[in-house]
Amino acid sequence: MIEFKFIKLLNVFSALSLLAAGTLIAVPGAHAQQTASISRGPSGLPLPRFVSLKSERVNMRVGPGKDYAVSWMYLKSGLPFEIIQEYDNWRRVRDSEGTMGWIHGSLLSGNRTAITTPWRTGSSKDTINVYESPKSGAKAVAYVEPGVLANVQKCDGVWCELEISNGGKKIHGFTDQADLWGAYPDEKFED
Repeated sequence: MIEFKFIKLLNVFSALSLLAAGTLIAVPGAHAQQTASISRGPSGLPLPRFVSLKSERVNMRVGPGKDYAVSWMYLKSGLPFEIIQEYDNWRRVRDSEGTMGWIHGSLLSGNRTAITTPWRTGSSKDTINVYESPKSGAKAVAYVEPGVLANVQKCDGVWCELEISNGGKKIHGFTDQADLWGAYPDEKFED
């Protein structure tokens, strides 16, 4: 069995300075909307929606433009973000910890990724099972700690098919969609 560890992201400013600046912190799961109530942004794409970072280094700004201050710096490509608003080429996004800000659309990708139960980070006893097939009782191929980044191939509303990299080794399997931040409850898609 393979176990994965999560590497914490570095931030530019402390969370306290963000709170002082009026940044809202969301409660995991509170952002979920039913598919029927999804609206469209100026791009014609649904809002909200999940995307991922294209680059290794991405600045999140307090407003939609390069003249706005950088509030966070993300140092890992592939991290999932939820787009909640669009303005010109800028996207207002929320990360898995609820931090919101603006990222230029050219730095975001439609590739779907997810983080395993980030709301449980810090509790290594709460591992997530990754199974060889999408059904309860299937053989487990890995036990994954909260906070692990995964590529999502598809979700059927209950199960998501994942690929997880660990030191050059790739694990392929299925996990409960409710254990991921990067897919809405009951959402169905194929990447």
